[in-house]
Amino acid sequence: MDSEDKTLRHRSATDLRPGRRDVDMRVTEGSVEIEVPEQPEAGIGDGVFYNPVQELNRDLTVAVLRAARERFEHAETYLDATAASGVRGVRAAAEGWDVTLCDRDEDAVELCRTNLDRNGLAGEVVNRNVNALMHERRFDVVDLDPFGTPIPFADAAVRSAIDLLAVTATDTAPLCGAHFESGVRSYSAVPRNTEYHREMGVRILLGALARTAARYDRAITPVTTHATKHYVRTYLALADGATVANRALDELGHVHHCQHCLWRTHERGLIADPPAECPNCGEHLQTAGPLWLGPVHDREFLERVGQHVDDGMGTAEEARELTERLAAELATPTHYDQHRLAKRWGEGAMAMDDFLERLRNAGHEASRTHYGGTTFKTDADVTGIDAAIHTD
Repeated sequence: MDSEDKTLRHRSATDLRPGRRDVDMRVTEGSVEIEVPEQPEAGIGDGVFYNPVQELNRDLTVAVLRAARERFEHAETYLDATAASGVRGVRAAAEGWDVTLCDRDEDAVELCRTNLDRNGLAGEVVNRNVNALMHERRFDVVDLDPFGTPIPFADAAVRSAIDLLAVTATDTAPLCGAHFESGVRSYSAVPRNTEYHREMGVRILLGALARTAARYDRAITPVTTHATKHYVRTYLALADGATVANRALDELGHVHHCQHCLWRTHERGLIADPPAECPNCGEHLQTAGPLWLGPVHDREFLERVGQHVDDGMGTAEEARELTERLAAELATPTHYDQHRLAKRWGEGAMAMDDFLERLRNAGHEASRTHYGGTTFKTDADVTGIDAAIHTD
């Protein structure tokens, strides 16, 4: 998965340093204006914690919060769990939510209060370790947007969130298997670095969160999920009870993948039982998991999210396009890359619309992915794809 580790990144309280509270830049997002630190080189140094690259993420968060009011009976309280500048919490407050912004860094807390006051908005600002706060109090919506992996906060977050848990993960290299050992440690799963690395990251994250929730007899249902640039973002509806938690665990399983011919399959279950060899070419298979194999969207909810994107958002056009592509995307747990297939076939790539049309004409389902120009999902295997594309 593509990483932007060398560019500007959203930083949690642990990345702020005392004495670096030099606020001299104002930023407008949606209907609010916030103050943030300005540095000579964006993304360089310890004090950066506002990330303009994540504006799409935050615009979609506002649209999700609007849709959540229509889905959940009680949707009033919102926790910005790792607040930093407080931009998420301030924007939620502007939407009428009863907000709590938490950060353990005093400079961040001061900035959160400043940004609420600047916009004439009310909100509680807490200077504390957010895990302690989440273990003590519950909120209708918990928004977890830390620096790196969200797993150190996951246990407290799934217990604190009543209806909806929003999670961002920026440690994309461990999630997709590029940093294998780190991925295993963080997510208690085996990630594999494949050509569908973005999908791998999404499903490793969801699998870990599903297992975390199940420990407390809670079930997750992903209602909106996307892998954009250097992060994965998911919104999870939560339900209580051992029965629904068991059903959620039934969505976990493994993917078996052949690096030689690109054949792959998946199976449900917490214990992997891969084929002895690739049935297509006889080579060794790699296994990834346990990971989430179920749907990563609720299409009805996703359509509502798209309807709640407004023209006042800085990324409105991009956000609408993203929700449309997400809604059209198949739920298969892997994807293919036409360019990689064409290279194996020793021929040039064709226009994606023509490529997908050939698959559909052969009786297969096919869709683009939301994160790549030449990547696609289909219910066909590699032999079925080959036959569909090369049938005159």
